[in-house]
Amino acid sequence: MNGRLDNTENRHLKERKVLDRIKSIPLPAIRRYPSYLRRLKKYESEGVLWISATTLAEDLSLSSILVRKDLACTGLEGRPKYGFPIEPLICAIEKSLGWDNATDAILVGAGNLGTALMGYGGFTQYGLKIIAVFDSDPLKIGEMIHGVKILDIEKTADFIARTKIPMAVLTVPAAYAQLIAMKLSDAGIKGIWNFAPIKLKLSNDVIIQRVDLASSFAELSSRLKK
Repeated sequence: MNGRLDNTENRHLKERKVLDRIKSIPLPAIRRYPSYLRRLKKYESEGVLWISATTLAEDLSLSSILVRKDLACTGLEGRPKYGFPIEPLICAIEKSLGWDNATDAILVGAGNLGTALMGYGGFTQYGLKIIAVFDSDPLKIGEMIHGVKILDIEKTADFIARTKIPMAVLTVPAAYAQLIAMKLSDAGIKGIWNFAPIKLKLSNDVIIQRVDLASSFAELSSRLKK
């Protein structure tokens, strides 16, 4: 029995160490990881087994020192003259991003943007699975959107309580976003991917990631003029 307990404790200790390491990864590195993954998966599809930080850096127009630091954060060590084994490196980056396990989410707002996001098949490779869509429009409720049924937004809280879903994708008009976000938080949602053009104000225990399309376009437009 003691042996089993020791093994369990050791496993939990290792898991905590991994989680602590992931939490310590700088946000800029996290933002670069998807670019690394795309290149690594391309190389993997071509039968390449090893990749050097220098090669990856040249492909992405980054400094090799920066890439080495980013890859070191995954906990995987490279080998001199060989670099990093591609398959384990892909796994290590996906684990660091939390993409190694599927994350279920709901989408609130079945308008044009919500419909477009539902039609994007790439989310599955990132570990995101949208299992329910909610809207307030009576004409949309009961309809199917890319294989998922649109449910009445009034049933959102009950659905969250029943499924313990952790994440919501918010694609509603700005005028309704704050109120809906508060209801999602009260229902138990822990993370909101916010596509509404407004900054949400919620308690610190809810993680909010805002996608600001207007700011992104403004930056592009300004750079074009220059």
